[in-house]
Amino acid sequence: MPNISIAPRDVARELARRYSTMTHEELDMLESILVARKFSKNEKILSEGEVCENIYWIVKGLVRQFYMKNGKELTEYMAPENNICMCIESLFREEPSRLQIMAIEPTVLYCLPKAKLEAVAMKSVNIQILYRKILEESLILSQVHADMLRFESAIDRYQKLVKRSPQLVLRAPLVYIASYLQMTPETLSRVRTQTLLEDK
Repeated sequence: MPNISIAPRDVARELARRYSTMTHEELDMLESILVARKFSKNEKILSEGEVCENIYWIVKGLVRQFYMKNGKELTEYMAPENNICMCIESLFREEPSRLQIMAIEPTVLYCLPKAKLEAVAMKSVNIQILYRKILEESLILSQVHADMLRFESAIDRYQKLVKRSPQLVLRAPLVYIASYLQMTPETLSRVRTQTLLEDK
């Protein structure tokens, strides 16, 4: 196991705190399936063509999910620590992913292997609840992002991102933020300038 300062027990407790209350025995079960992994800056966590077998809990760092289109990388999702990341279609269909996941910063993750999570969920209602709530959260985030792109102006998209995830705006490269908000870097630069002027 990599030398990681955050113990799996602490991760199990944090997941329980966020998604579902658990007994000591249930925490033991959840802890037993957690797998720690470390990634360098710009290292791939999941490559195109691989099957996503894990739900990832980000302990430290920043990750992005993206896909290739016409030779360009298009960012679909970004998340800092204390967030979940997964390629949900690949995870459930057990098919090669068209999406990729990459560490934007040096990153520490704990993997929740889907097969093992489902096995322990069969023995625990609270772990079933945790699993369901993780999936609900992922689907809601996807819907919120899709609606934002469909219905919001460029400036509203940026301001919502600042409000919802200030760490992303501070830490992610502007080219990724622009791609995530479906605007050019030039538009993002204008929007940022306008937002700063309005805040003064």
